[in-house]
Amino acid sequence: MDKTELLKQYFGHSTFRPGQEELIDHILSGQDCLGVMPTGAGKSMCYQIPALALGGTTIVISPLISLMKDQVEGLQQAGVSAAYINSSLGQREYFQVLDGALAGTYKILYVAPERLTAEGFLNLCARIEIPLVAVDEAHCVSHWGQDFRPSYLKIAEFVQQLPQRPVVAAFTATATDIVKQDIVRILGLRQPFSVTTGFDRANLYFEVRPTQQRDKDAVLLGMLRELSGRSAIVYCSTRKNVELVGDFLQLNGINARCYHAGLSDEERRTAQEDFIYDRCSVIVATNAFGMGIDKSDVSLVVHYNMPKDLESYYQEAGRAGRDGSPARCILLYSKGDVRTAEFLIDHGREESELSPAEQEEMRRRDRERLKQMTFYATTTKCLRHFILSYFGEKSELSCGHCGSCDAEMDILDITVEAQKVLSCIFRLKQRGRSGGKVLISGILCGKTSEQIINGGYDSLSTYGIMKEYTTSYVREIIDYLEEQGYIVAEPEYHTYQLTPAADELVKSRRTLLMKRPKRAADISAAAPAKAQRQSAEEDSELMQSFRELRKKLAATLGVPAYVVFTDASLREMSVKKPRTMQEFLNISGVGSRKAERYGRQFIALVEEYLKNHPDN
Repeated sequence: MDKTELLKQYFGHSTFRPGQEELIDHILSGQDCLGVMPTGAGKSMCYQIPALALGGTTIVISPLISLMKDQVEGLQQAGVSAAYINSSLGQREYFQVLDGALAGTYKILYVAPERLTAEGFLNLCARIEIPLVAVDEAHCVSHWGQDFRPSYLKIAEFVQQLPQRPVVAAFTATATDIVKQDIVRILGLRQPFSVTTGFDRANLYFEVRPTQQRDKDAVLLGMLRELSGRSAIVYCSTRKNVELVGDFLQLNGINARCYHAGLSDEERRTAQEDFIYDRCSVIVATNAFGMGIDKSDVSLVVHYNMPKDLESYYQEAGRAGRDGSPARCILLYSKGDVRTAEFLIDHGREESELSPAEQEEMRRRDRERLKQMTFYATTTKCLRHFILSYFGEKSELSCGHCGSCDAEMDILDITVEAQKVLSCIFRLKQRGRSGGKVLISGILCGKTSEQIINGGYDSLSTYGIMKEYTTSYVREIIDYLEEQGYIVAEPEYHTYQLTPAADELVKSRRTLLMKRPKRAADISAAAPAKAQRQSAEEDSELMQSFRELRKKLAATLGVPAYVVFTDASLREMSVKKPRTMQEFLNISGVGSRKAERYGRQFIALVEEYLKNHPDN
């Protein structure tokens, strides 16, 4: 059976997504591969199809228990024999999986990286045929990745110990050039075929809502009430915020659960399963949640606090709309988020494998990534274009489908204001001093803080020359000047220096314009309306019947509802209304096994519906 037949029979799709076919072909030809594909782009298919086409058992190295459980349940529903080995298994279950693998029962075996050096597992691998080792979330191998995991450093040693070297294929959603180089070097990939597909997720609507910290709860509550019970993830930067937000939502009638590393294993497992199995509609979590969650029907991802970098943001936001349905990704931004992120960087991870100099270099890079994240949170440019540009992908300057593109903007002439800011930085330099955003805005606005008075900055010629403005607006201008390259922040002390472009701006006397949302805190998402238009053909009554049947089947089988069928598949059914098994097989996401198992029941629902609605 060739790769296209396997795709249709087991996974119900007729065509491959961008990048999938090339990676599959090179793996099947025996070449190592590196695939960088955004969340929801179908990375798992790139190793699952080869695993079905090749003999023996494919080993998939994956970092989280939740990922393995979701993937294995989905494969089993599709008719693929698969299992996993991780710390969730008891001793008896562990040996049962080893025995099954030794007997050749499984085509795919998922393994936690911590288990690679276990004696029992190594003995198993020495006795079975392993044609392929796939490394998921491969960026975890790099010190420069946002989720470095020391256990990933064991992978190359594990591969070397195998009797015969298999093909090694690595996959990740986000990776800068230096992370890609680390993946190839540390995993020991041999002349790998590399694919970086487009990062764009057209079904996702990105929005930044500038929101005062005190208003965030109310704004969040309003968004969740609009969801009508659909699934949402709310990310917070700290455990404390998770607890506070979770309690607030529960007190206001939202069926929410909390998830963070401070909870017991049992509490985290229960919260995660409640979310996956639709026993709650909202999960409030730190970024410890969701790395391996395969829940395909998340309609909204809200970042209550700004993450430390765009890599993390895009990966976490990408957990929305994995089935291709319209979904929203909203960042509630307040200036305090930057200070929290700076604190987490300065007091965060300490890697014993790194020297003090290397750790400081990591912090420097983290601060640079935070700066880019802050630019995203404050830009008036197209958000989609900003993200894609950050990852090195060319795109239209305006997507017409994000919070910035939909916002009403004022275009302000800030030429004079910009010159005043640049002059203040220059005057400080004349005194052998430099300042950050707080000091510079305070001087310009004529504040009498202890730092300004004790430093004698109230005697500067620029003191108070912008006192008609709020400090927040002056800081907005400073951010804009930095984003445009007229000033640059010294990384360690966050103080500003002029660039040659600043001198050119002053000498040229040209006009400098800045776009600013008319109602920054009030920008409403156009996504729900767009989503409504995209699914206008969907029959809501029939769709609800499908959902109820899916829920009943999932409960009987003890699997999440989306493992039976995704919302995207149900939506297509409600539009096409299949009445024969062949028509049912033509629905995207319906493979042979699922058609055989569920087809008659869904077709019967269609027949019943059409009988009661003859005009349809």
